Amino acid sequence: MVHALALAPLAWLGWRVWSVLGGGNIDALGAEPVVAIEHELGIGALRLLLITLAITPLRQISGWTAPLRFRRMLGLYAFAYASLHFAAWLALDLVGDLSQVATEIARRPYITVGFLAWLLLVPLAVTSTLGWMRRLGRNWGRLHRLVYAIAALAVLHFWWIVKSDWREPALYAGLLALLLGWRVWKALARRRAAAR
Repeated sequence: MVHALALAPLAWLGWRVWSVLGGGNIDALGAEPVVAIEHELGIGALRLLLITLAITPLRQISGWTAPLRFRRMLGLYAFAYASLHFAAWLALDLVGDLSQVATEIARRPYITVGFLAWLLLVPLAVTSTLGWMRRLGRNWGRLHRLVYAIAALAVLHFWWIVKSDWREPALYAGLLALLLGWRVWKALARRRAAAR
């Protein structure tokens, strides 16, 4: 069920790309197909990151522990969507011209922060296995706290891309602020309790 929900946006996007390429509906991706593909893959990654971050507060508020089993899987799906987003940019925007990658990353701040977010996701994806959890011990948790910075960079990346309607990035920024604010509040409450 979780796999189906995580893959549904990708399947819907794939169907629309197929409709355009097959000539069944050349308007399925709108006036700017490349922008639509990159946007939907990026939004998929951002949504999955935020859902992953929402699991801990949900458990703490409701006591519902079942979603904890899927947190790692959702994080890996977020990485997959982010990787496809990056690959789409390479293939469709740069037309596979890898000599332009470093120039574009250095020249455009929104690409710089987006690339940095993806780059920081790589070690989290690599170390997501139980074997790596055992090898890294406590350092595994410290490493995976990078997800907070990654989510902030992803929101900033999206915010800088949007040129006119800021409501959607503002919504994601608000959700992220709420999720991170909850963690700060819980950490301060634990510190106060320990001090007493």
